[in-house]
Amino acid sequence: MPGKLTTTMRRMAGGSSGSLAANLRRKRFEHTRQLIDRVPKPYLMLDVGGTQGFWETVGMCGEPGVEMVLLNLQPAEATDPGMSTVVGTATDMPEFVDKQFDVVFSNSVIEHVGDFADQRRMADEVQRVGRRYYVQTPNRYFPMEPHFLFPFFGVLPIPARAFLLRHLSLGWYAKIEDRAESFRVARSIRLLTRRELLSLFPGAQLVRERVAGLTKSYTVFGGDW
Repeated sequence: MPGKLTTTMRRMAGGSSGSLAANLRRKRFEHTRQLIDRVPKPYLMLDVGGTQGFWETVGMCGEPGVEMVLLNLQPAEATDPGMSTVVGTATDMPEFVDKQFDVVFSNSVIEHVGDFADQRRMADEVQRVGRRYYVQTPNRYFPMEPHFLFPFFGVLPIPARAFLLRHLSLGWYAKIEDRAESFRVARSIRLLTRRELLSLFPGAQLVRERVAGLTKSYTVFGGDW
């Protein structure tokens, strides 16, 4: 049950500010920075679902020769002079032309956009508007689901997930009284498998983020790196 999850399991899910979760984030940020540093400056980057705070952590705010556009469903704040914000959706980006961006970046977003058809639409748009892409997402089969902090929540049938949401507070979600809302939330996150992710990004290179020998998340990158 959620109240009895061990500290180790919570850290495996990334739900703790403890050393393991911090170390995983640090390694991911290092890989992000090393890869993006390959891109010749000046360059234009699109961050799908991104925030200025993320790039402050990576250490790229205010960097000369780097211009970023942050795309989100709701208005976002960006005070850095090299950043601008756009309201839009990851699955349909008519405001951008083909290969407009030198890099398209997305961290833990594709699992939130809808069903597999929606995820394919996002993947197609990412590859259309960017000369290079970098997409990270949690592994469906990692033992602890990172949003609800319940073992193997992401592989349970939707009715079972909705039932748990109506009866328990899970992860970042308080108990949901309304049945229809519980089904909506249960469907709102669809984690991907390795095979599905590679089918969305054919020819991509894949990096695994591992915890205790298990794959916690995947990153795919492709294009003219």
